[in-house]
Amino acid sequence: MAKDPYLGRVITAFEGGITTRVITHPSHPDRVFAYEVTFLLQHPRVIAVASQKPPLHFHPHQEEYLQVLEGRLAFEIEGKEHIISPEDGEVSVRPWTNHRLYSPASKGTESDSNVTRFMLSADSTPELFRLDTVFFENWYAYQDQIVVKGDKIDLIQVMSMFDAGGSYLSLPWWIPFSRTIARGLGILVGRWIGGILGYRPFHRKWTTDWEFACRKMENSIFQRRFADRSKTE
Repeated sequence: MAKDPYLGRVITAFEGGITTRVITHPSHPDRVFAYEVTFLLQHPRVIAVASQKPPLHFHPHQEEYLQVLEGRLAFEIEGKEHIISPEDGEVSVRPWTNHRLYSPASKGTESDSNVTRFMLSADSTPELFRLDTVFFENWYAYQDQIVVKGDKIDLIQVMSMFDAGGSYLSLPWWIPFSRTIARGLGILVGRWIGGILGYRPFHRKWTTDWEFACRKMENSIFQRRFADRSKTE
């Protein structure tokens, strides 16, 4: 088996406010990735975005797992917020479940931790467009462009990246067949229209395993032209 090019890599976002360390998960060999994620809650960049929740989304093909190791983590699932801590053990997110996670609001007590540290992993799947390190590497880098450099968020770019990461932006619950429609929109806008307009889900300058990113993009006739292995950006 080829060595994982990401093993041990630390992905840094928000000028060090969030770090993600790629690790092995020997107790769960069926998982496609395992990360130890650390939020520095008093970091200026993390404080600046504390009031902005990440997009609500779902994954059709993978079950996702969370386990808090230190501090607390806010976990919203199907519209209900839960605050999880080390005592809760591992929490799973079933496929097609609307969810998001973020730093919880401070209670203003001395017991509040300045750090949230948790494990994040997901089941493997034969689908090429899935949650994996190529996706997270590019998604964190894109968020840095928004938070640190002040670029405006581009919804088509977000949908392009999310689709390639097997993720889709949630629609309001009251829309009939909302998940099916949301996934269809993610593919139509993110992969097809986005590909035609020049939006790529992965960027060479942000990607360690560019060979794998190219193989993923080659899976779509709308993105094949971005799979240039000689491109250095």
